[in-house]
Amino acid sequence: MTTLKDYEPIVGSEVIDELYELGARLSHKKVVHINETKVWGGVAEILNKLIPYLNEAGVETEWEIIKGGEGFWFATKSFHNALHGVNVPITSRMFDDYLRTNEENAKLLDLNDADFVVVHDPQPAALIQHFPKRRGKWIWRCHIDVSTPQPSVWEFLKPFISQYDAAVFHVNSFAKKDLFIRQFIIPPSIDPLSEKNRDLTEEEVDRVLQKYGITREKPIISQIGRFDRLKDPEGVVKVYQRIKRPGAVVDVHRLFQGAGVVDVTSLSRQPIDCKLLLVGGVTDPDSERIFRGLGKLIEGDKDVHLLDLPAFSDLEINALQRSSDIVLQKSLKEGFALTVTEALWKAKPVIGGKTGGIPLQVIDGVDGFLVDSIDQCVDRVRLLLENRRRAEDMGKAGKEHVRRNFLITRHVRDHLLLYLTLDLIPSKLVQL
Repeated sequence: MTTLKDYEPIVGSEVIDELYELGARLSHKKVVHINETKVWGGVAEILNKLIPYLNEAGVETEWEIIKGGEGFWFATKSFHNALHGVNVPITSRMFDDYLRTNEENAKLLDLNDADFVVVHDPQPAALIQHFPKRRGKWIWRCHIDVSTPQPSVWEFLKPFISQYDAAVFHVNSFAKKDLFIRQFIIPPSIDPLSEKNRDLTEEEVDRVLQKYGITREKPIISQIGRFDRLKDPEGVVKVYQRIKRPGAVVDVHRLFQGAGVVDVTSLSRQPIDCKLLLVGGVTDPDSERIFRGLGKLIEGDKDVHLLDLPAFSDLEINALQRSSDIVLQKSLKEGFALTVTEALWKAKPVIGGKTGGIPLQVIDGVDGFLVDSIDQCVDRVRLLLENRRRAEDMGKAGKEHVRRNFLITRHVRDHLLLYLTLDLIPSKLVQL
């Protein structure tokens, strides 16, 4: 198991020494994190790394999960989409299932004596009302884009969230003007020494590719992440198909918009032969429907690999990202997109949707491109496939950007400073 000291060659000894110093100031405190699962998704991945390192820094930190039935998970999935601004039907039964499940879980949790309780996302947000004798500070940690939520769901959740001492969001645009508690900005992070992000040998990469029947004689474009409509996997397929379609034309005007100075002299108007990797996990009925639909969309195309990976396929994801020439994250709505962080860390240029936390990571024209349409995405992919040197330079810039801003050591520091700030400042202040 890695320790904080193992990160010194990457971030320097001063960064690690500061973590131990900050942790020593909180050595008498207890922190409890609560979310919905320890297996799937970015939140679970973050907590699997963050919690051990908080403990190593000297802060007693525990992790609890809530449990619920099918009605609860269907309701919270609908809440998730609604908070992202998607128009989905919300029923009174969903609200009832949600409240009942939070009440049942509250009876199983001992949280009154914790110094800090960090509740992640909407699923357990209503727990707070069942702990009127709580003595510690409660923090609502939001990992999704709630900048333009469906009003009925936000107005339902807001009375619970307003009882918290603070809320934490990924980026400034997610913060809520109608939420009169302190609000902090803490982007998530990746662990560069984890199985998903550590350096791999070419032999390790090749073994994974052979496992899935993938060859490397053609450029590889990939999008890796859960099968979710908001991540627009169908749009990714359309981008790929248009790149390979005879007579595809590059729109030079769009190439210059927000992309800096680019060399278009070598750009071909011919189709580009390439492969597409669409990789994710089928975790619920909605993702299963999307997966089946994608299968029909790419049926008969041997250059498209549609993979449903089980949980903990970290080595496979690592190898598939490293085998890619260009990584897409064509999200329509997004919380942060750690898949972008992972790809940039592997020195891959990323073309991402202009939404959520992606613009915080992809500096348009520097380490990738930001797009808001299929046309733009097609043009940027073609540009990078026809200009390998530029793609390589973008990859190098992306790796350095992640090293400075989105590694687990910075995330640990931000959490320690959050707890210290809430411990030293009186509870009731107006929002920042």
